Amino acid sequence: MLRVHAYHVTPCLPARLQCLNKLSLNLRWSWHHPTIELFRTLDPDLWEETGHNPRLILGRIDQRRLDELCGDEAFLAQLDRASANLDEHLAGAGWFAAAHPEATGIRIAYFSAEFGLTECIPNYAGGLGILAGDHLKSASDLGLPLVGIGLLYQGGYFHQYLNADGWQQETYPINDFHNLPIQPVEDGAGKPLRVHIDFPGRRLEAQIWKAQVGRVPLYLLDTNVAGNTADDRQVTGALYGGDRELRMQQEIVLGIGGMRALHALGIRPTVCHMNEGHSAFLGPERTRMIMEQFGFLYHEARQVAAAGNIFTTHTPVAAGFDRFDPGLVDKYFREYSRSLGLGIEQFLAYGRQVPSDLGEPFNMAYLAARHSSYTNGVAKLHGVVTRKMAQPMWAGYPLEEVPIGSVTNGIHTRSWISMEMSALLNRYLGPQWSEKPADTALWQRIDRIPDQELWRVHEIRRERLVHYARSRLASQVRQRGGTDAEITLAGGVLSPDALTIGFARRFAAYKRATLLLRDMDRLKRILTGSKPVQILLAGKAHPHDTEGKELIRQIIRFARDPQVRRSVVFLEDYDISVARYLVQGADVWLNTPRRPNEASGTSGMKLLANGGLNLSILDGWWDEAYHREVGWAIGNGEEYNNPEYQDQVESEALYHILENDVVPLFYDRDAAGIPRGWLAKMKASMKRLSPVFSTNRMVAEYAERFYLPAANRLIRLTADTARVRSLMDWRKRLYVHGSEVHVTQVDVDGGSREFLVGSKVKVAARVSLGRLSPGDVRVQAYYGVLTADGRIGKGSHVDLSLRQSWDTDHLYEGEVECGQSGSSGFAIRVVPFHEDALLPYEVPWIRWEE
Repeated sequence: MLRVHAYHVTPCLPARLQCLNKLSLNLRWSWHHPTIELFRTLDPDLWEETGHNPRLILGRIDQRRLDELCGDEAFLAQLDRASANLDEHLAGAGWFAAAHPEATGIRIAYFSAEFGLTECIPNYAGGLGILAGDHLKSASDLGLPLVGIGLLYQGGYFHQYLNADGWQQETYPINDFHNLPIQPVEDGAGKPLRVHIDFPGRRLEAQIWKAQVGRVPLYLLDTNVAGNTADDRQVTGALYGGDRELRMQQEIVLGIGGMRALHALGIRPTVCHMNEGHSAFLGPERTRMIMEQFGFLYHEARQVAAAGNIFTTHTPVAAGFDRFDPGLVDKYFREYSRSLGLGIEQFLAYGRQVPSDLGEPFNMAYLAARHSSYTNGVAKLHGVVTRKMAQPMWAGYPLEEVPIGSVTNGIHTRSWISMEMSALLNRYLGPQWSEKPADTALWQRIDRIPDQELWRVHEIRRERLVHYARSRLASQVRQRGGTDAEITLAGGVLSPDALTIGFARRFAAYKRATLLLRDMDRLKRILTGSKPVQILLAGKAHPHDTEGKELIRQIIRFARDPQVRRSVVFLEDYDISVARYLVQGADVWLNTPRRPNEASGTSGMKLLANGGLNLSILDGWWDEAYHREVGWAIGNGEEYNNPEYQDQVESEALYHILENDVVPLFYDRDAAGIPRGWLAKMKASMKRLSPVFSTNRMVAEYAERFYLPAANRLIRLTADTARVRSLMDWRKRLYVHGSEVHVTQVDVDGGSREFLVGSKVKVAARVSLGRLSPGDVRVQAYYGVLTADGRIGKGSHVDLSLRQSWDTDHLYEGEVECGQSGSSGFAIRVVPFHEDALLPYEVPWIRWEE
C-alpha cells in the first residue's frame, strides 16, 4: 500500500492581521455580529462558499487580498475593535462569580452526543445539539466554570437532497478537521493527547480536540486515529449512524472516554451533566474513579458520584430512550464490571426498570437516573409526562411527588437574532440587553420602539428570506437537472410582501408536517386568496425513517401543484444557516405536534426576539408560553385517544385560525400601511417571552437549582468519608428492615368527621418501626381534597412529631389544615430520612397505612 507522509498547512497571515487567527479559533464570533461582519468583509463570496467558516477563509484567501487589507485603515479599526471585544469578554467574570462568590473551585462538565454551535462545524443533527450549543454559549456569557464533552464526527450528520420524485436522499461528506475552527489538544511532549478505552479483545484510542466557545472549552473525541482497527476508526464516523453495536460503541467513547479525557486534561469535575442518556456510561466510570480515590466499594462510590451528577431527558415517550440487548452489554461490559467489583447481572440491573428482570433490555435512561441525584425534563408539561413514565421507579409516591423536575429550554438570543433587529434593540433597549437577555425589565422597553421602525426592520428580514429562498430553490432545481424554465420559475417564487409562514423541524410522524394538507382545496384558497399567504418548509427525516420521508414527498408534490407552486417552497438540507434565515424573516412559526409528544421544541423560540409570532399546538414550551396577546393556540390542550379524529379536529382548527385571525390581522393596515394590531402582538410576544425562553435564564436556573446543590453535596460527602459510610449503613438498614414498618393505629381527635374551613384536624398515629429507629424515618400525614373515586388529589404533607416510644412502637401526633370546603381526607405514611440523602430520589421507599 502507498505510504503517505502527512502534514498540515496553516494560514499564513501578515503580522498586522495575526489576531484573525485568534478570532477565528474562538467560536464567540458565531454570536458576535461585528466579528461575523469582519470575516465577511475579507471576501463575501468566500464567506458563503466556505459555509461561513473563518478558518477555511484564512486558508484560501488570496495573499494579495491580505496585503491589501494591511493598508485598509477602516478594516484594521474594525479588526482591532473585534479583538479588543473578545479580550474583554474573556477577561470578564460574568454573572456567576458575582452572584455566587462562595462557589470557588467547582467545575461543571456538560456531556452531549451532539453540539450545534455553527453551521461550519456539522456536529449536530437537530434540536438536541442546537440546545447543547446554546447551553455552552450562555455558560460563556454568564461566566459558569463549565466545560463541554462530546464526540467529533468525521462525517457529521448527513446532507439532504431530493430526487425528481421528492424522495429524500442522503450524502455523507467528510470533514477536514484541520480546516474547522477547532484545534488538536497536545500533551506535554507536543504530541496529540489521547485516551484509551478497552473494547472486547482490543484497545481503542481516541484523540482529543478542542473548540473554544467564548470562555468555555469544548473537548471532542475522535477515534479516527492510526493504531485503531479500521472498524474502530469509524466509531466516530457519523452522528447516529450504523447499527445498535456502533451506537453502543459511540456511547462508551462519550461516557467512559469523556471522563478519561477530563482526567487526562487535569480536570476534576465537581458536577457532571448528562444531556440525554447517550453519555450515561460516565456514571459507572466516575464511580470507578471514586473507588480508586477513596477505597470505596461500588455501592459506596456510586452514592458519592451520583451526588454530583445531573440527568436531563428530552424524550417524551419511553420508546425514545436508547435500549440495548443484554447480550451486547455483556460483550462490552463483562470485564469492565469486574473492575467495579460487580457481576454482569449486577451491572445490567442498573439499566433496568425491574432490576431482577433478566430479559429486560438495558436502558440508558435508567442507568443515567440511577447514577444521578437530579433528573429533569425540558418543559413544565414534559416534566409531568416524564414523571408519569418514571412513576414505577417510585412506586407508592403520588405523581406530583415523583422527584423529577423540569427546566424549560431556551435559545441563545444573540445567536439567532438578526443583525438589523439587534441594532434596533441596541437603540431603544440599550446595549445591555445583549449582555442580559433574560432581564425582563430591559425587555419592557420594547414599547419605546416606534411601530414604523419595528415593522420596517421585520420587512427587511422577510425580503432577505424571500431572496435567499429563491436563490436556494433555484440551486436545488439546477442540481437535480431541472429545465431552464423550472430554474426561472424558482427564481420568482414567493412575494416579499405576503404573509409568510415558516415550518422547519425533524420530519417525524408525531410532528405532523402534513396536518396542513388534510384539506388541500381549503389550503389552496388560503394561499391564493386576495390576501395571499406563503409557506416555507424545511427539515430532514432520519435516513431509516420511511414514514418521515413520505411526509416530505407529500409536501413536495403539493408544492409542485401549478396553483400553489409560487406560494409553497421546501428548502433542502436544513441546517443552522437555513434556520437562521427562516426564524429571522418568517411572520408566523407553525408547529403541529401531537400532544404531549413534543418535549420542548425550541425553533419557535428563535422567532421571539426577531418579532415573529407562534401558531402552535399547546405542547412543549408553547403550553406554558401561550397567551392570546402573544400568538395563537391550536386547540385547548386536549389529548385524544383516536389520532385520526385528533388530526381532523386540529386541522379544522388550524384552517379556522388562519382564515379568521391570522390572515385578517396581518392585512389590517392603517393609512400609512402599518398593521397596528399585528405589531401590538409582536411587541407583546417580544416583551413577555424573549427574556423567559432564553438559555441565559435556563443555564442560570440549572446553576442555582442543580449545579450548586450537587456540587455542595459532593464536596460534603468527599470531605468526610464517614458520612458516606453512615449513609450506606442507613440505606442497608432500610433495605433489610423496611418491611418491618407498619402503621398500626390512627386516631382523629374527637372522632369527628365535620370540620370548619380554617380549622385543624388533630391526628395521632401509632407506628411499629421494627428494628429501625425514629431517626431513620419521618412519619407524615398526606392530605388534600378527595377525587370522585375517593383518592387524594394533588395533596400536601406534614411531618408528625414523635410523642412517645415503647420498644418498637412509637406514637406520632400532628395537625392537618382544613383549607377548603368539600370532601377532604388524609393518609398516614412513613418515609425515609437521612440528613445526607436526597429523598425520595435516591431511596424510593415508602410505607402507607393499610
